[in-house]
Amino acid sequence: MPDVAHLLAAAYKTERAASRRLMTAGMPEREALLQTLTLSAGKQGLAALLESRAALQQRAAECAAARASGQARRAALPDATATPWRAWFDGSAHPNPGRCGIGALLVGPTGEQVEIAQAAGYGNSSEAEYRALVALLAAAVAAGAHGLTIYGDSRVVIDDVQLAPHRAAPSLQTLHAAANALLAQLPGTRLRWIPRHKNTAADALSQRGSLLPHEDDDGH
Repeated sequence: MPDVAHLLAAAYKTERAASRRLMTAGMPEREALLQTLTLSAGKQGLAALLESRAALQQRAAECAAARASGQARRAALPDATATPWRAWFDGSAHPNPGRCGIGALLVGPTGEQVEIAQAAGYGNSSEAEYRALVALLAAAVAAGAHGLTIYGDSRVVIDDVQLAPHRAAPSLQTLHAAANALLAQLPGTRLRWIPRHKNTAADALSQRGSLLPHEDDDGH
């Protein structure tokens, strides 16, 4: 006859709860589980129920192992989209518009890193994001970066910087021109949008930058 461990493994959550109710009335655990599972088994019988659930558990374990193996294989494959240099940028305005902070992280192929965390005057969040991109591009030019992919969570900036000058947002045209002048010195650079939760390093740097003194701070 199956022991308590076997019965517990086969029982569903509701069946374990029903067994506990029987146990509070004084029934031993094994008898409570047997009674509950026998009731669930119905005409098929307890033995058939235990066998079918064991098979389901085995199948679930095999599927989990297959998923883990697939994830491990994918993790071991080279990233087809990886480039020698990678970078992330972000900007913040507190409030919006308000004091701006910019942050960026540039990572090179041999582990070199450049971090940017600066106050960036006053403006709205899109202007802060654009200023962060311009600062990052200037750092990439200074570092001699090539084969660069830049990630940011601002669709406004990612889309705007790739437009022709006459199509750029009027309020951002100066920043658009500055970014594209720098991009011209970084041939092959790619810009990619990512969700905010994947841009935490640049976000933290921009928040740090927003707390730094502003050169033109006049009490805003």
